[in-house]
Amino acid sequence: MHAPTAGHRSFHPPSTLTSALRAGVSAGIASELMVAACSLRNAGSASAGINATSQWLWGRRARRRRKRSIRYTLVGYAVHQGCSFLWSALYASWNARRPTASRGVQLRRAAVVGLFAAAVDYTVTPKRLRPGFEAHLSRASMVGVYAVFGLGLYLATARHGGATVRRHAERGG
Repeated sequence: MHAPTAGHRSFHPPSTLTSALRAGVSAGIASELMVAACSLRNAGSASAGINATSQWLWGRRARRRRKRSIRYTLVGYAVHQGCSFLWSALYASWNARRPTASRGVQLRRAAVVGLFAAAVDYTVTPKRLRPGFEAHLSRASMVGVYAVFGLGLYLATARHGGATVRRHAERGG
C-alpha cells in the first residue's frame, strides 16, 4: 500500500458491516421513537407498541402490556433493533455492491428497503413473528413508522458513509 502524498488522503470506505450497524442503529432508534409517539397518540401509552414487539418471546400477552417494563419494553426494543440490523444489512450490501454519487438514489434505495420490510413483515412473516405494534397503531401511523425507518437508513449513510460512497463512485471504483 502506498503512503498518501501531501494533499491526498487515503480512501478507506466503511466496511459493509460497519455501514449496516450504523444504519441499523439509526433506523432502529428512529422507527422505535416513531412507534412510541404513535402508540402514545393512538393507544394512550408510549410503551404499548414497543411492548407488543416482545410477542416473539412472550406470546400474545405482550400485546396487552401498556406499562413500561424490563420484561416487555426492553425485550421489544431488542427484538426491533435486531430486525433493524437485518434490514440495514440488505441496504448496506446494496450500497456496497452498487456505489453511487447520487443522494437521491441512496434515498430511493432506503425507501425501497423500508417498503420491502413492511411487505415482508405483514405478508410472509407468521403472526407471532410480526412486529406486533400494529395492534396499537393506525394504518397511517404504520406507514409513518416504515417511512421513518427508511429515512433512518438513509441518514446513517448520508452522515457516515455517503461522502465515501460518492468519492468511491466518482473515482470509478
